[in-house]
Amino acid sequence: MLFAQACFTGLKAEAKEQIVTNRTKSPNILFIAVDDLACTLGCYGDVVAKTPNLDRLAASGVIFQRAYNQIPLCNPTRASLMTGLRPDEIKVYDLDRHFRDEVPDVVTLPQAFQNAGYEAIRVGKIYHYNVPASIGTDGFDDPPSWNQTINPSGRDKEEESLIINAEPHRPVSAALSWLAAEGDDQEQTDGMIASEAIKLLKQAREKPLFLGVGFFRPHTPYVAPKKYFDQHPLRSMRLPFAPTGDRDDIPTAAFAHNCPIPNYNLPKPLLLQATQAYYACVSFIDAQIGRILDALDETGQADHTIVIVWSDHGYHLGEHQGIWQKRTLFEQSARSPLIIRDPSIPSRGRNCQRVVEFVDIYPTLTHLAGISSPTHLSGRDLTPLIKDPLAQWDEFAITQVLRPADSRLTTPVMGCSIRTSRWRYTEWAEGAEGIELYDHHVDPGEFENLANAPNPETQRIAKRLRDKLRQHASGKTPITPFNPARL
Repeated sequence: MLFAQACFTGLKAEAKEQIVTNRTKSPNILFIAVDDLACTLGCYGDVVAKTPNLDRLAASGVIFQRAYNQIPLCNPTRASLMTGLRPDEIKVYDLDRHFRDEVPDVVTLPQAFQNAGYEAIRVGKIYHYNVPASIGTDGFDDPPSWNQTINPSGRDKEEESLIINAEPHRPVSAALSWLAAEGDDQEQTDGMIASEAIKLLKQAREKPLFLGVGFFRPHTPYVAPKKYFDQHPLRSMRLPFAPTGDRDDIPTAAFAHNCPIPNYNLPKPLLLQATQAYYACVSFIDAQIGRILDALDETGQADHTIVIVWSDHGYHLGEHQGIWQKRTLFEQSARSPLIIRDPSIPSRGRNCQRVVEFVDIYPTLTHLAGISSPTHLSGRDLTPLIKDPLAQWDEFAITQVLRPADSRLTTPVMGCSIRTSRWRYTEWAEGAEGIELYDHHVDPGEFENLANAPNPETQRIAKRLRDKLRQHASGKTPITPFNPARL
């Protein structure tokens, strides 16, 4: 399915609301990306998570409780966010296609800041990297986006042979795999990334700074110093609840091809170890973000630095009777963390429940910084919600994913999902391979698919959501050349 380029376009700088602030100079931007981070944070209500630093950031800014990525796969979601365009506009659905193949002259988010006189620096993973293979390289980067790049490589890369792989037939990048590492934080790649970011924050510079800081964990393999595993004892780990027969009313296409068997057919003790390792990595990354936030305070830059933390997509830890990782259109995969703190706006500790999208990040940051952005962006400026999380908002988000063929599905299928404040409607191949409808007011776990219920009111709701989804769509299949094996 192709989404029309006109969706949420035409944002013009001259028509934007002016922010009244007491800023006397251009704000720095601290742009923090975390790989494969679900909403497994204390500030999102996760009772297992130990994330004091992200929680304190949320307490000093705005936490978007319902933020949705455009495509739950690393390369396309990052490309979409950084260009401010939807996947169908940049024709990126897999791991190997670069957005400049389709839109060679697009101005990326950091380029917009460069054009406004900023110095744009990247440390670690902002665009796509193969993990762990590309650690220490430029990965699938976009050179025009940066004035400078730094690619640390740490002990985790050197000690890959020590990683425990619960599925030896898969590479550790795709398997449930982990390592409780010896040594301290700053020996790990992500610890080194934080250290490099802190050095940059301490440097005197003439230009304002756009600093992209990208962490590799908790992407598999789940590697973190042992002390973070100790914070999450195995006895406190649990697998998600799912009712008996949860999968019976879900279309085959809804289940990601990389997880064809529930829980990879692994025994419960191994699944609990994987869960422990994931939470350990989340706490490890939280600690690194805490070091950077402390450096902002120590250098006196916190009062003129806009901080944003986001993850490229959500993550499954065994939901729906054994889904792991990403590449689904369920809530756990489509929903992602998003926290924004602008010290010039009195929005401390506010929870925003409005439905927003990751294509909204680009126009929001340019507006907050008072710089120009391209007029063709697909998202909306979130500033009204940063000022007032209860502001009126047309609440819907669109997420899609290309489902490759496998033994259960004979041809590749595009799935598209629309999320409103109450409902999620999903269709596969425009309904030919199945539809789903979930009422989040009574079913936040998406356990009961109402799409085929005979209730006339339910059918009316499904039709309304289908029409709204297709209002932004044309065509039936992606036109991007792709190889399912690459997904």
